[in-house]
Amino acid sequence: MPLYEYYCEDCDGIFEVLRPITRASESAPCVVCEKAGERIMPTSIAAFTLRDGYPRKLPDKGTFWHLGKEVKQRNRGRMRAFEHPEINKPKPRPRPSKGDREVANEIRNLRARERDKMIASGVRPSEHHLPRRLRKP
Repeated sequence: MPLYEYYCEDCDGIFEVLRPITRASESAPCVVCEKAGERIMPTSIAAFTLRDGYPRKLPDKGTFWHLGKEVKQRNRGRMRAFEHPEINKPKPRPRPSKGDREVANEIRNLRARERDKMIASGVRPSEHHLPRRLRKP
């Protein structure tokens, strides 16, 4: 049922009444003084449309709201509660420090030397000793 606005001359008040369209033009009792109030044209209009099952105000910019912040897309997929990828950007992986890179290079060199010793002695190294490009798929 639509919502209509009425004006009461006795108490100079505007009030709203929810009633069927067939009774829209009839006068309605005032909520303050209970005298007959006449229907007036609405003083404000709230237009909305439905998009993705949610009511949207017009004009619609095509954006969504997540916890009070405007975002371009709805939450999709698996996400933690109360997080949105546009608001809570994922943290980048920390870059390894110079010392960490030196340790990784040293381990790589030690494995390569051990592999070369095994090949020189005639022993076939296992899969994890071979570089990735030489491993069987």
